[in-house]
Amino acid sequence: ETDAGRSRLLHRLRLLGIGWGEPAGSRGSTGTFRETWRLRWEPELSVRVAEAGVWGTAVLAAATAKAEADAVTAGGLAEVTALAERCLPAALPDALPTVMRALTDRAALDTDVGHLAQALPALVRALRYGDVRGTDTGALAEVAAGLAERVFVGLPAACAALDADAAEEMRRHVDAVHGAVGLLGDDPAPGHADLRPRWQAVLRGLSARDTVAGVVRGRAVRLLLDDGALAPDETARHMALVLSPGTPPADAAAWIEGFVGGGSGGGMLLVHDERLLALVDAWLTGVPADAFTDVLPLLRRTFSAYEPGVRRTLGELVRRGPEGRGAVTTAGSGVPGFADVLDTARADAVLPVVRLLLGLDAHDGLADADDNDLVGVDA
Repeated sequence: ETDAGRSRLLHRLRLLGIGWGEPAGSRGSTGTFRETWRLRWEPELSVRVAEAGVWGTAVLAAATAKAEADAVTAGGLAEVTALAERCLPAALPDALPTVMRALTDRAALDTDVGHLAQALPALVRALRYGDVRGTDTGALAEVAAGLAERVFVGLPAACAALDADAAEEMRRHVDAVHGAVGLLGDDPAPGHADLRPRWQAVLRGLSARDTVAGVVRGRAVRLLLDDGALAPDETARHMALVLSPGTPPADAAAWIEGFVGGGSGGGMLLVHDERLLALVDAWLTGVPADAFTDVLPLLRRTFSAYEPGVRRTLGELVRRGPEGRGAVTTAGSGVPGFADVLDTARADAVLPVVRLLLGLDAHDGLADADDNDLVGVDA
């Protein structure tokens, strides 16, 4: 309770613009119960304290008044959602009704899908914070679910006819909404059930529309694949259609950027799925010389984001060629790149190391090898 009181005090001071404490990264924990703060008093904070006195003589009253005033004068929906997110850890129950009214009004009037998509993750984070601390966030859940539904309706039209910069920004919005929907769950509020299946339907629509920017279409296919809503064979079909000779090279390169670009683990996907790697390889070798210089910067940005080990593995697979890559997959293998049966000898070789890392003894059942029998280390 003492630590919770300290947390509330520091959050309230930050709302008042008094940065005595700043949140810091927690080591060894990713839970929302744990907070780490770095405290540092600066001489100018004395002036900030005096300035904050116009809002009230007590910290709680001043923070409440400041939050209410900020909600009324906020310039956009994202500012109000960020304010709602900050009010929950600060424990300002008297300010929440005013903030929620402002949030509802702004959400109803704002028709920009980008603004709605930008505001949704902050709302969901606020919901998550309230859930783990027992805060009543029913009204917040209602607004978040309604916001998600409006994004579902407006996103397909907003993703059409975009230039490169706008398409990249929209891809980030799609990623943000996808993460928010995953946290909201299937039934976040009464009357707003089945959000996740509806979001997957939106992604399917985006992936099939030719008017949608390539980077967004590729990202939609990747998100469906990661969620298990799209089979690997169907994913390969999507990629084959996009990388066909009839598709402009720039559009195909943008699709690849959306599908395997950035820090989304796309490199490992190509390493472990030889069909997708073969499609990319065949398309890249078939790009006309006059178009290659146009798509090269985008492809370089895509693959340069991979870890060095991933790039090295991909280079080795490409160097081997289709015949060399095919040799890795045995006949009858269910998954490309993997053997048909488990190699028990290779699997058993790592057990001593695993037991050592976990601090287990031989009688714990992992293996009956000697503790010093480490792979690659002579006794």
